Amino acid sequence: MPTPPKNERLYLRLDDDPLHGPEAGMPAGTLRAFPVAEPLRTHVAHILLYRETLPEGREVLERVLPDGAVRLVFNLGDAPSAGEGAGQAVEAIGASAAPAIVRLRRKMEGLSVTLRPGAAAALLGRPASEIAGTAVHLDELWRGRGAELLERIALQPDDASRVSVLCAALQRWLADGDGAVHAAAMRAAQLIAMSGGRRPLREVAQAVGLGERRLQQVFRQQVGLTPRAWSRLARLHACVRALRLQREPAWASLALDGGFYDQSHLINEFQALCGLTPTEFLGRAISGSSKTAD
Repeated sequence: MPTPPKNERLYLRLDDDPLHGPEAGMPAGTLRAFPVAEPLRTHVAHILLYRETLPEGREVLERVLPDGAVRLVFNLGDAPSAGEGAGQAVEAIGASAAPAIVRLRRKMEGLSVTLRPGAAAALLGRPASEIAGTAVHLDELWRGRGAELLERIALQPDDASRVSVLCAALQRWLADGDGAVHAAAMRAAQLIAMSGGRRPLREVAQAVGLGERRLQQVFRQQVGLTPRAWSRLARLHACVRALRLQREPAWASLALDGGFYDQSHLINEFQALCGLTPTEFLGRAISGSSKTAD
């Protein structure tokens, strides 16, 4: 099994993880969850504050495994970057079904807002498909108000006040615009996730009252991914949940139970969506695992 870089760690958060999954490798206390204000709960899944300081000259690579969500990020420290250059201070990160390698340096601090599938357009002012797989400075979407909001957040005396200012701004943004979520896209995403990616698209389309082709169009526009990509992520996440309960899994049975064609399909999907094989994932994320899928 290939040895990972000494400075690389994993990050994964599934819907039912309170802060992050047990596979995530950041120090304890790095993340803190805040309750989402009632008027925002239809649009916002969760709000997290992150804070970590690295020694001068040290860099950590964080492999972020995909969850398909759209996020708003407000960086108060040194912005993490997914490329060679520095990250942006305030940005919208589009939905993706690919892992991201994020470079962390010096002092990381800020707020991350995860949007519910089907709710992004109401807060971004444009379809989620337009920023899929990329990061966009919020000023481009909010007509210059992104940097202004970041400044107001930074001036607050404590974390709770910062979150309060952020939530109030998001509520005002929704009030100024349409503010409505796309109910069919949101429900379709829920149905696919609840089935672990195994429910046929025709059944999902029928359940939300749309034709199959129309649902594909709406889903891509409102969620930022195709239904097929969303289903692949749902299968991956269901498999990760199963691996949390099985330190020595029977890979062939795990694959079939999870909706994969066979063990090879499971391995290929893990590599495509995580950049790791299931064996590498277990070896790096769950101590004591000794069985392999390779």
